[in-house]
This record gives sequence, structure tokens and C-alpha cells, in this order.
Amino acid sequence: MGKIALYPGSFDPITRGHIDIIKRSSNLFDKLIIGIFKNSTKSKAWFSDEEKVEMIQEILKKEGIEAEIKIFNGLLVDFMYKENVNILIRGLRALSDYEYELQFTLTNKTLAKSEFETVFLTASREYLYLSSSLVKEVALNKGDLSFFVTENVERRLIDKVKK
Repeated sequence: MGKIALYPGSFDPITRGHIDIIKRSSNLFDKLIIGIFKNSTKSKAWFSDEEKVEMIQEILKKEGIEAEIKIFNGLLVDFMYKENVNILIRGLRALSDYEYELQFTLTNKTLAKSEFETVFLTASREYLYLSSSLVKEVALNKGDLSFFVTENVERRLIDKVKK
């Protein structure tokens, strides 16, 4: 079966920080799945599932990264079981992320139908502060997005703000 890793997130939008974690993960495991989930605790998404998939596919192709993209609803552990995932990838930016991620991981371990390991990858220094929320705020205020997102994502963000 090999080492099948899942990197889940809402990716609304995908940032250079996400891409950094995806690149690094794709080199560590036999198979990487990028799982786009609908997060009921976050405010309304800017991008549809289809738009998110398109943006990520464009980036994967340009960067030469091998990964699958899948959309899922419901409990993360149910999706992991269905996809035979045995490694969960989580990115860490700050100490506050660690506290949230530890709670998230322990809850998932309790709910899991099968064994899995969680691998925490720390954000690269240049992306320690970066979040999708910050990117949307910069976009709304017509700031320079080029350091935070790729060109294809930047174009889509600018289009969303114009509408």
C-alpha cells in the first residue's frame, strides 16, 4: 500500500505557504492527496470547489508536483479511511497553531477507524505569518499579492474583488 499522505485544508485560496508544504510532502511519501474540505466553522468561501481544484491543478502542473486533489465532506477520519490514508500532514506556523493542531489530531485519533500518524511540517520562514485570511484582506485593500500567492491565484483574487 505504501505511505499515503493527506494534506487537508479549505485552500480558500491556496497560498505559497500551502504550496511549500505540498512540495515538501510530495517528496516524503509514496502518494499525496490534497483534500479540499468544506469547513463549516469558517465564513463563506470566496472560491467554489471547482475553482479551488482548477487553481491547485494549474500550480501542480507548473511546479511538476505529483499529487491527487479530492473534495470531501464530513469527518476527516472517515475520508482518510475511505482513501486508505495512513499519514496526515499538518502545517505549523506559530505556537498557537500547535495548540489547535494538537487538539485536532487527538480528536481525530479518538474518532479514527484505522491507525494513522500525523506529521507536522513547520512553515518555511518566509511563510510563518501567511494565511488565506490575510491574503483575502490584502486583496480587498488592493495590495500587492505576488509574494503571497501564485499568478493564477492572484488573477482570480483580483477578479473576485472587482465583482
